[in-house]
Amino acid sequence: MTFERKLRIIDGGAAPPAEAAGGLADSAEQVLVAFASADRKHVDQHFGAAEGFVIYRVGPHRCELMEAAEFGRLDMDGNEDKLAAKIDALGDCVAVYCQAVGASAIGQLKARGIQPLKVAPDTRISGLLRDLQQELREGPSAWLARAIERRAPGRADRFEAMEAEGWTE
Repeated sequence: MTFERKLRIIDGGAAPPAEAAGGLADSAEQVLVAFASADRKHVDQHFGAAEGFVIYRVGPHRCELMEAAEFGRLDMDGNEDKLAAKIDALGDCVAVYCQAVGASAIGQLKARGIQPLKVAPDTRISGLLRDLQQELREGPSAWLARAIERRAPGRADRFEAMEAEGWTE
């Protein structure tokens, strides 16, 4: 299975505004999250049969639509071949919100560092974005903190990784 359509938002490389307190850029804790959605306003799809995903970049004080991918109508038929293209479409996302997700998809998503999150049918994406922003401001939950740490380019364990690779002075 391949994409039917894909829209990627290009912002021209503009940097996000600096935070007022401490002068830190919002990008320090930005994450990409996906929503299984046909109407781009509600989480209204099962992961395996999702017709499309919308992907947002979310920070404590800012969020923006980055990409929309459409796959067309699919049945929940147990055919796992369709999962690879969907998981690939999520790229560097740390989470995907959906109405439901099968066990095989959960395993494949987690292997790529993507946390599947099940929400009630027709949950508004805007509300989930606000909740995620609040969580980033107040202190992320355990899964989100791990996701931020995994995605951070200057991870705290970088010296241990260098030593394991045989790096010497």
